[in-house]
Amino acid sequence: MSKADKINEFMSSYTADSAKYESLSAEEILGMMIKNFSPKIAFASSFGAEDVVIIDMMHKIQGDNARVFTLDTGRLNPETYDVMDKIRSKYSIRIETMFPDSTEVQKMVTERGINLMYNSIEERKLCCEIRKVHPLRRMLDDLDAWITGLRRDQTFTRSNVKKVELDASNNNIIKVNPLVEWSNDMVWEYIKNNNIPYNSLHDKGYPSIGCAPCTRAIQPGEDLRAGRWWWENDFHKECGLHWNK
Repeated sequence: MSKADKINEFMSSYTADSAKYESLSAEEILGMMIKNFSPKIAFASSFGAEDVVIIDMMHKIQGDNARVFTLDTGRLNPETYDVMDKIRSKYSIRIETMFPDSTEVQKMVTERGINLMYNSIEERKLCCEIRKVHPLRRMLDDLDAWITGLRRDQTFTRSNVKKVELDASNNNIIKVNPLVEWSNDMVWEYIKNNNIPYNSLHDKGYPSIGCAPCTRAIQPGEDLRAGRWWWENDFHKECGLHWNK
């Protein structure tokens, strides 16, 4: 069966009984999707709080066969690299690391500067596209499905996300979002109950962590993603991985 046929067959089944699939727990939806699509399914992790929860769940399902990949933009915080190593050590998993194309980065930085993201929304999105979106698409080209840590309460642009979706922006592969219904408190309860390593920046007021130049701690009462691209007035603040431009 071809990749397209396999995806279409599954999505037909999902569409016919979407309520059943949407009622599954995070562990159940992960287990089902891994059974259907392994080894052509992988988790895109930035090693935030939601991500380490999913890695723990995947490891309980697959052991060290769990496929986890990350996008190393070249601008990550040292704390992010620290937790990557802790996760690798705890679970004995191989983390597939995708880097941006060096020629694209060199051209962008030479023409626009190293911190071009502060110049305009357009230049920030260009930086995100080269450092994150392009490497993601190279990875997804070889997959039938990918897993994310999206939650509906993170931002209004994610409020309608479903547990299983057809990802039209990435050649119609399947996108799995097992934690969509979870609250922030549920995420942290799971981390503590399962003794999972997490990014130490979370303890310093960073609920959402991306590249170092584009992430700050938030103040009490601010939105969970207020620390991402905080200098922009555009409320549709996404890097392009989960937002169709």
